[in-house]
Amino acid sequence: MNRPGPIDGVAPSHLQLPPGPWATVFEALCAHFPQVPPHAWRDRFARGRVLVADGAVLAANAPHRTGLDVYYYREVVQEARLPVEEVIVHVDEHLIVVDKPHFLPVTPAGRFVSETLLARLVRRFDDARIAPLHRIDRLTAGLVMFSRKPAARERYQALFRERRIHKRYEALAAPLAQVTFPLVRSTRVERGEPFFRMREVDGPPNSETRIDVIAQGDGVWRYSLEPVTGRKHQLRVHMAALGAPILGDPLYPVLADQDADDFARPLSLLARSLAFVDPLDGRRRCFESGMGLAADA
Repeated sequence: MNRPGPIDGVAPSHLQLPPGPWATVFEALCAHFPQVPPHAWRDRFARGRVLVADGAVLAANAPHRTGLDVYYYREVVQEARLPVEEVIVHVDEHLIVVDKPHFLPVTPAGRFVSETLLARLVRRFDDARIAPLHRIDRLTAGLVMFSRKPAARERYQALFRERRIHKRYEALAAPLAQVTFPLVRSTRVERGEPFFRMREVDGPPNSETRIDVIAQGDGVWRYSLEPVTGRKHQLRVHMAALGAPILGDPLYPVLADQDADDFARPLSLLARSLAFVDPLDGRRRCFESGMGLAADA
């Protein structure tokens, strides 16, 4: 299927119009997205931000048709640039490896649309084919790997799906003097309350993290975390459950204000390294983050 290209590094979102009583595409979009005020949709139509697959711009009075593929560009009014900068670690014809700073999301979500790592890379390289091969939390810093060529993307994605890539994180947290290291934390992690938090529950394990101590400081230890599985917030949940929540964590164990980023006190979690055998040529690859944690400053 054809798809309109990105604008300012942001690819369009897609909706296949469902059956309904609406006379126009405008009415259908207003009903499907009640959180977006009608005047915002009118403005998008007026500026050519609502299209069909071949790139043709739709008018606000275009008739509704069940099954029509509509593409629209998400926007955040007056989205400010985040005061953090990514660092390119590696570029070749197939891959881009980036050191992501704290607070920068990998892909659009919520109030972040153009201020994402993906949108910045699309703008920097002028290449709409760039796509993330995996993701890390917005508040986590460190390595993220992107694919450049769709033809090879599935082979790199398989590294993550089949657990053929070694990922190592570092974190700062309180000492766990009564715990024997190294240890493996294997528990069941499910969605909690509110919906964006996770929690450990009884039941068959679906998450596993290998944890060790790198350095023992005065009141703060540096930990090595190796996720075997990739559940949402897994590392943060496991450390909090052990009694040593990662420093600067606004979700675990206590929920803080999610709309107030404290750039002076980031989450002390870093995706330090990625290592794998390249599925295209069999070379051993290892990438190391140059980012630091709060105690490194």
